Amino acid sequence: MHALHRSLLFHLLAYLGRNADGSEIINGKLAPENSMLYMASLQDSTGIHVCGGFLIRDDFVLTAAHCDLGITHVVLGTHNLKRANADNKIPIKKKYKHKSFKNVGSGNDIMLLKLSRKARLGKNVKPIQLPNTEIKVKDESMCRVAGWGFTTTGGKVVEGLQEVDVPIVNLEKCKTKWESNRVNLPANVLCAGGYGTKKGFCQGDSGGPLVCSGKAVGVVSFNYKKNCDYPNVPNVYTDVSKYLPWIKKILKQKNL
Repeated sequence: MHALHRSLLFHLLAYLGRNADGSEIINGKLAPENSMLYMASLQDSTGIHVCGGFLIRDDFVLTAAHCDLGITHVVLGTHNLKRANADNKIPIKKKYKHKSFKNVGSGNDIMLLKLSRKARLGKNVKPIQLPNTEIKVKDESMCRVAGWGFTTTGGKVVEGLQEVDVPIVNLEKCKTKWESNRVNLPANVLCAGGYGTKKGFCQGDSGGPLVCSGKAVGVVSFNYKKNCDYPNVPNVYTDVSKYLPWIKKILKQKNL
C-alpha cells in the first residue's frame, strides 16, 4: 500500500479507534466514459490518487476534509487515470476545510478546493448540482457512488472509475447499528450501502459524491473495519444539504 494510503488509514483508525476508512467501490462496475463528468481524482505531487472529489463549479471541487493528505492537484475529464495528461490536471490554489472539522468521528468531514484555474467545461467535464435546500433523502431510495478506490478488501487503487448503486439506509437504524459496535455517529451525516448489501465503498473512495436523482447529496466519509466486501454497518456520508450556507458563503467570496 502506498505511503499516502497508509497515512490515510492511520488517521482514520485514530479518529474512530476501530479500523474505520472510506475509499473504494465494492461490487461495482466500470463507469461509462460519458457519465459522471464531475468526478475528480485528488492526487499528490507524484501523481498518486489519494481521494475522490467532485466538481460543483468550474473553479471548485467538493471533497472530504480528511482527504487533506498531501494533495496538490485534481484530475478532471477522464475516467481512466492512466490516460490523464497535463490538460486534465489542475493545481489546487486553496483548501477550505470546514472550521469545525477535527476528525471523521466528530463530523463536519467536508472541504472545498479552489482550483488555480477554471476547468474547461464541455463533453468531458461538467459540474454536478447540489441540493437547493436542506433535504431528507427517502429511505431505501437508490443512489450511486463512484471512485477509484479498492474493489476488494486489501486490494489496490484502480485505473478506471468504478460505480455502484446503493440504497439509502434509515438514519435511526444506521445509528443503532453503529452504536451496537460502540461508535456514536456524528451529526449531519446520512447512510447508504454497506449493511444489508454487498455493495458500497472502501479505502480510496473518500471524498467522492453520493448521487441521488442527479444531485450530489453526500460526501464519502467513513466505513467500519478493513472488511469492505461485506460490512456489518452502513457506509457513512457527510450530508451536503446541511452545509449549503457554508458552501455558498465560500463560493460568493471574491479575490479567493
